[in-house]
Amino acid sequence: MKTNKKIIPGNPGTKRLLEKYGERLICVRYKYDEKTQKRIKTVELLEEEARWIKDNKRIPDNKIMKLKIKYGETDLGIAVKSIGGKWNKEKKYWELPYGKVLTLGLENRIIHDKTKYS
Repeated sequence: MKTNKKIIPGNPGTKRLLEKYGERLICVRYKYDEKTQKRIKTVELLEEEARWIKDNKRIPDNKIMKLKIKYGETDLGIAVKSIGGKWNKEKKYWELPYGKVLTLGLENRIIHDKTKYS
């Protein structure tokens, strides 16, 4: 199915829907199904509105974190590598996205300062 048209409330083609849904109407879309040769009209409605405050302390899952894994902790190194971790041989630490750090439960191994580890 292909969406060819998206109409914002107040534009031509939305008058009746605007009367029906009022301020809840966000947009109207026309989709075309080539198999059945049909045009489908859909509406996007506002269901709920609530106060939300951005959590600036939240770390995004894709942020690359530096991990301290000591020499000899081979099993842990293999686990990190198998989930997509990369060894930074210049700086001597593992790099892994935060979401995967949480998956492995390695939050306590995150390097927070600029201290060099070997």
